[in-house]
Amino acid sequence: MLKDEWIKGNLVDVVNRRIYAAEILISNGRIAAINEVNANFSTYLIPGFIDAHIHIESSMLTPREFARTAVKHGTVAIISDPHEIANVLGIEGVEYMLDNAQTVPFHFFFGAPSCVPATAFETAGAVIDSNGVKQLLEKKEIVYLAEMMNFPGVISGQEHVLQKIKHAQAIGKPIDGHAPGLRGQAMRTYFDAGISTDHECFLYIEALEKLQHGVKIMIREGSAAKNFEELIPLLTQFPDQIMFCCDDKHPDNLLQGHINEHVKRAVQLGYPLMDVLRAASYNVIKHYHLPVGLLQLNDSADFIEVTNLRTFDILQTVIKGETVAKKGISFIPHQSSPLPNRFNCTLKVPSNFQLKRQSSQIRVIEVRDGQLITNALLTEETNDGQFSVSNTETDVLKLAVVNRYHDAPIAIGFIKNIGLKQGAIASCVAHDCHNIVVVGVSDEEICNAVNAIIRAKGGLSLACGTNELLVQALPIAGIMSPQPIEEVAAKYLQLDKRAKELGCPLKAPYMSLSFMALLVIPHLKLSDKGLFDGQTFSFTEVFV
Repeated sequence: MLKDEWIKGNLVDVVNRRIYAAEILISNGRIAAINEVNANFSTYLIPGFIDAHIHIESSMLTPREFARTAVKHGTVAIISDPHEIANVLGIEGVEYMLDNAQTVPFHFFFGAPSCVPATAFETAGAVIDSNGVKQLLEKKEIVYLAEMMNFPGVISGQEHVLQKIKHAQAIGKPIDGHAPGLRGQAMRTYFDAGISTDHECFLYIEALEKLQHGVKIMIREGSAAKNFEELIPLLTQFPDQIMFCCDDKHPDNLLQGHINEHVKRAVQLGYPLMDVLRAASYNVIKHYHLPVGLLQLNDSADFIEVTNLRTFDILQTVIKGETVAKKGISFIPHQSSPLPNRFNCTLKVPSNFQLKRQSSQIRVIEVRDGQLITNALLTEETNDGQFSVSNTETDVLKLAVVNRYHDAPIAIGFIKNIGLKQGAIASCVAHDCHNIVVVGVSDEEICNAVNAIIRAKGGLSLACGTNELLVQALPIAGIMSPQPIEEVAAKYLQLDKRAKELGCPLKAPYMSLSFMALLVIPHLKLSDKGLFDGQTFSFTEVFV
């Protein structure tokens, strides 16, 4: 936009819950005047959308590249937890995200990662202790303490965990929660420690209990975890406590939409317009005390112009008075980025993935499509006479996690519902420590997929037979690409399509795979150190 410019439209005032024709003066990036007029305008001006909780790294893009695409969907700000890159590079990784974010006209609000490493039961590339958390919280760019995943540590009163919460409270910055399935007294103890949000609810009754306790609930709809349908009815009763988030968004999905999809879906389901728009802007701004505009006098000029209030087709996105996207075209150019990394393991051989048979029954991770939570099964083991192997008939396949930071014994387990009839898929976008997670039919294919990632120093891969090998390199911390989203998404879609051709029925095979090492989500997961029971928060055995 020009330095001083008038813009006209039907102003959707979510603060005062009214819509009226208005002329707005934009001057020096702020709203200098709002004049209510007697006119008929065909378009609507609404506050820009905000993602209340997301990990940029899961898009496999840099912050700048994420913003370049998100603005096309009306997003003007995100609350970003740099937890993923922090588990690889520590504070250096967080500072990389802050520096990259400063190169783009977009509102980035980062948190201080509270759990690096996420647990003591896996190998990460770095540690951020309570002093490190305090150091980050003192930065003006850090606006909150990011999701406190160690809910057992909070409930049991572990001093090093509570100290991080105390640092945030002393500075007056909010604290995000992470308490999947937590209810009753344990839930109350956890949130009473000073934690105020949760984005991990997957059941209506669970979210209801937390809302009644005063917790603010983020309704998540990402590439893997999809909780919108289950939780959106709560907006009616608790409109001031609901926010929208994606948590994780793969590049192909980000090209299609962002928080605008939450908004459009909720309005078309019949939920009140103002409540929906507040969940996508106002509630987030007020909770985190953000300097993002709400179309009020003297606000930062952050808004979007849409064709109507049902499909929300976006005509333009304005941030700090600057038009950053118009009719599906982003005005933010792609820009190259440094490639910090930490990837030190060596190439493997197929025998590294053998698991000697010990009994006739095994514990198996059962994937639930669209959910981070898994089931724990007991089933009959399949073997070749000496070693336990994958069984495509029963769809129980070998799963492995390889330490990427140094050479170590490989953890082996089994998983159901991946569905591959041949081949293997692997990724070191593996929450939270980003070791290499792989699932496959044969040890040779598993090994080939893993070695492709090791050679690339990070990425996604697919191996089938002796000749087919697809790789998407992610050389930034082993989890992000320096390439434009169009190239990243095209390669990702190629991998996704081929995985499905080989039999995988999941909507997002690689995103689902990335959570199989996420120990803080029940019930059964696999870290680089072994099979882990998320209910008892302890290791368990593969063989029963």
